[in-house]
Amino acid sequence: MNGTVAITDPRWYEALKASDHDEVNFWKPSARQTFHADEFSPFFFKLPKPHYAICGFGFFAQYSRLPIWLAWDVFGQANGCASLGELQARIAEHRARFRYEPGDRDSEIGCIQIVNAIFFPEHKWVAQPADWPLHGQRPKKYDLDQSEGERVWNECLLAAQELHPPRVLGHMTDETDRYGEPIEIRPRRGQRTFQIAVTEAYGRACTLTGEHSLPALEAAHILPYALGGPHSLSNGLLLRADLHRLFERGYLTITPDLSVKVSSRLREEYRNGHTYYPLDGASARRPSLPSAQPDPNFLGWHNKEVFAA
Repeated sequence: MNGTVAITDPRWYEALKASDHDEVNFWKPSARQTFHADEFSPFFFKLPKPHYAICGFGFFAQYSRLPIWLAWDVFGQANGCASLGELQARIAEHRARFRYEPGDRDSEIGCIQIVNAIFFPEHKWVAQPADWPLHGQRPKKYDLDQSEGERVWNECLLAAQELHPPRVLGHMTDETDRYGEPIEIRPRRGQRTFQIAVTEAYGRACTLTGEHSLPALEAAHILPYALGGPHSLSNGLLLRADLHRLFERGYLTITPDLSVKVSSRLREEYRNGHTYYPLDGASARRPSLPSAQPDPNFLGWHNKEVFAA
């Protein structure tokens, strides 16, 4: 199993260490370079000099280039900043420090989205990898089954078990006797990473209208989370905000074969709906990713339990 160690702004760590955010945005000031890692692979937060220590870890969910306003709307203070203004100022500071050349992606940042994040108090910090480059600034991949990767992983698991026993995930090596048996929990998307994942899966376009204006789009659960619906792509739809509201209230549904139905109650109760009835009988767009296809069982539940024919 591989993991990633990445340099962490101490202010980001300080802002999040006492919070209850377990979904966080490990943002990069530039959106020009992408980031790749295995889904839900460990991601370690490494403080720079003079600390030279791992101050926590989580699990990589996904990477997206996002407008700064959207990163704030979705993650808020889980960006490690107290306000949108502070986030913007921090981005500008980093860009100036690294001599960021102005370009057409200035309104975007790179968002490494982490779930099941755990932050260690200083007395639980883990020594950084002994082979970390003296002037290394870029994220570095480690094999967690051998050498320094194994040591860092096991020591982080130990610290996490002592701080948050129910939240730890991982396998252990032959040193199990030293570290104890882990409590295994599979990392999963939460509400924040769900929103971004659904937005990206649908190509940033409404599944019913093709509308691409991001401020007008919302990620919808088919089966609400409050009723047991998962934060999974197969339980998500990307809808224009007004259509999302109609979907939630049962004035509109999508059948298991992706046919759109608009309720007659919209006309009966509000003597209106003329902008929505042309959608009746249309076909909803399918996301290209197979795992993002809406689950027919979730859609069937909505047809039966929510839609008012």
